[in-house]
Amino acid sequence: MKKSTYSNEIAKAVEQFLKEKNWHFDFLEKAGLFKFDLKISSKIRKIKYVIDVKNDELVVYGICPVHADEKDEEMMAQMSEFLHRANYGLKNGCFEFDYEDGEIGFRSYIDCDGRLPSAENVKNSIYCTAAMFEQYGDGITSIVFADYLAQEAIAMCEKPLEEQFSDDELDEAELEEAFARLVGGLGGVVKI
Repeated sequence: MKKSTYSNEIAKAVEQFLKEKNWHFDFLEKAGLFKFDLKISSKIRKIKYVIDVKNDELVVYGICPVHADEKDEEMMAQMSEFLHRANYGLKNGCFEFDYEDGEIGFRSYIDCDGRLPSAENVKNSIYCTAAMFEQYGDGITSIVFADYLAQEAIAMCEKPLEEQFSDDELDEAELEEAFARLVGGLGGVVKI
């Protein structure tokens, strides 16, 4: 196998973050890939991570262990619609869907052109992926195992968001707290 070209400095920044968290991981040196699993609070329970280090970027992939059945056209259509609805409005990353085998993933990206990613950048990319599977994972399993329609599944997943923000007005501190719970406040939720 030919060695991939990637930034050793970016790889060291990722490795340092993972070691500081005491997370078990594999690093495929020839490919510049970090691999590890992360437990989450969802019916999915665990996602597989692949962090792909390049010369000027870092791509974080979270891969769902639950796939849509590629032979079931209706399930594939519902999952596609569900993931498109989930992606609407996302600013950091997106769900991806492989129409060949039904694989579902979430991808986020860090531009490292001319700079190294901070520990906070790496953390946010990893935790954002976990947060998205925690928010939408039950919808994925509902389509696969309970024949939910995409609209039903997305309503189920986004209802807690509507309830959190249903008060007439939230002050700035309440908005920051809600945002931290949704995106970054996973310290007590993500289990290693």
